Amino acid sequence: MKTRAITAFFFTIVMLGSIFLGSYTFTIFYLILSVLSLFEFYKLIKNSGIRPHRNIGLAAGALIFFMAAGLHYLQYDVKYLLLCIPLIFSVFITELYKKNKIPFANISYTFVGFVYVTIPFCFFHALGFLKNWHEYNFHFPLAFLLMLWANDTGAYLFGVKYGKRKLFERHSPKKSWEGFFGGVFTAVLVSFGLSFLFIENQAWVWAGMAVLIACFGTLGDLVESMLKRSLDTKDSGGLLPGHGGLLDRFDGLLLAAPVVYAYLYLILY
Repeated sequence: MKTRAITAFFFTIVMLGSIFLGSYTFTIFYLILSVLSLFEFYKLIKNSGIRPHRNIGLAAGALIFFMAAGLHYLQYDVKYLLLCIPLIFSVFITELYKKNKIPFANISYTFVGFVYVTIPFCFFHALGFLKNWHEYNFHFPLAFLLMLWANDTGAYLFGVKYGKRKLFERHSPKKSWEGFFGGVFTAVLVSFGLSFLFIENQAWVWAGMAVLIACFGTLGDLVESMLKRSLDTKDSGGLLPGHGGLLDRFDGLLLAAPVVYAYLYLILY
């Protein structure tokens, strides 16, 4: 527990620092985080006997994130994102030269890595530029993380105290409906406080964001549990002592970030 608390403290400081220290720090940090998380995903899949194209996948994942982030800095035409396509689809050609009985499983999991890991991090990064396409604003990324952490904390505390009815026992035996609604309540409570701090949006906008984060953050946790159970693995990695891997810490973000971005974009524009 001590190791877990120390890791959580320092990692939280690093996370907050990456948001407060400006757009370049924010971009570089999440570029590195997305690549490390993708590496962890491919390593996890490889343990099951499937051989995704890790090197191509990591290069393509970094390029996708870099070019998506570059839209906010270089203001180039979005058509140049098509430059990612040759690298991404080179996995089909590379697989021709491998002697594997399940070639399309290797190809499929390479692409799943982009969808499951890289693209959600791109959407989270884009939250920092949602208000102004070419100007960084930390309000949405900070609010997202605070609500996500509030949901996790509330779900744990309410689950321990009142948890009786299992939420999804097949994939996560410890989660309960009481914990889930406790997490939603805590996230909405934090959103209410943020509405006084970040007054550019009305309270209902922040509350809607909190509900989506709580719901899809929980689903993200369940999806990652499903992945680990299918691979008979307890933790996605060992990078964070006491917490497991990066996917264990960002499982909620992976599903929630694209949904939250779509929600905010649709109601604000």
